[in-house]
Amino acid sequence: EQLVESGGGLVQAGGSLRLSCAASGRAFSTYDMAWYRQVPGNQRELVAAISSEDSTRYIDSVKGRFTISRDNAKKVVDLQMNSLRSEDTATYFCNTQDWITGAPFGSWGQGTQVTVSS
Repeated sequence: EQLVESGGGLVQAGGSLRLSCAASGRAFSTYDMAWYRQVPGNQRELVAAISSEDSTRYIDSVKGRFTISRDNAKKVVDLQMNSLRSEDTATYFCNTQDWITGAPFGSWGQGTQVTVSS
């Protein structure tokens, strides 16, 4: 599954961004998908996930602010980010995910940079 992220940018605190991840594989609809983020020097962390049956989960720090969604016909998984904070600044990646462990198992794309100014 080849993944290409887009939609990042520079935004003021309190603002919004919508990230998009385009997939190319035929089996996209069968995969659980997730968004991760990474700050230089830190480990990549899971932010939000959506199962093949549209169940969702989020880390506590983004609950109520971020929404993950998918469109299987377009092979896209989006992350709507509202009420952004400076601590959301990171490079965001999408990937396929093992729903049980939360671990990614696909190849990483180039990511998209999100910078939130305070």
